[in-house]
Amino acid sequence: MFKVGETDISGLKRFENQFGALGNDGARVQVHALNRVGDMAKTRAVREIASQTGLTQKTVRNSVSSVKASEKNLEYQLRSSGADMSLKYFKARETQKGVTALVRGSRELFEGAFIKGGSFGTGRVELRLGGHVFQRMGDDRLEIEKVTSCVVIPLEMVKPETADAFNDLVVDVLPRGVSHEINRILKV
Repeated sequence: MFKVGETDISGLKRFENQFGALGNDGARVQVHALNRVGDMAKTRAVREIASQTGLTQKTVRNSVSSVKASEKNLEYQLRSSGADMSLKYFKARETQKGVTALVRGSRELFEGAFIKGGSFGTGRVELRLGGHVFQRMGDDRLEIEKVTSCVVIPLEMVKPETADAFNDLVVDVLPRGVSHEINRILKV
């Protein structure tokens, strides 16, 4: 979980007098700026996670949510949930040797894994298992287990690359966003 409140925002100290001059509108200015810049930082974090894992941005966006700032809580948070991602989300393709998937930028072979049923010579059939990748765990044909990628989105969020992308954007853009909101209220 990231919080804009935990990012170094010392560049905002120059606006303290203007916040005081705005009175009740000062908190509203801060909320608008935090939420706008927070949404931009969320987009940047989603892009970074997608590029470092090989997932699509849509898949990452579905597991990342935000808690917007309010006048009572001047903090923008990013939250994520989820477990080990299924190979289904990594452009999995079935081959005769197994299934290949594009995990972390390189295509990896998972020998013996399958998506469809039947033999390769006579044609493959959909198994109605949601397109997930499975592997046999024993001699019985029904002893199968879903194959996962070892990619966990909440853990990817706290990696230095993602955290730096988030923090760099906030430190760079938040003072400009606050200035814009103050000028909009004062109509300068």
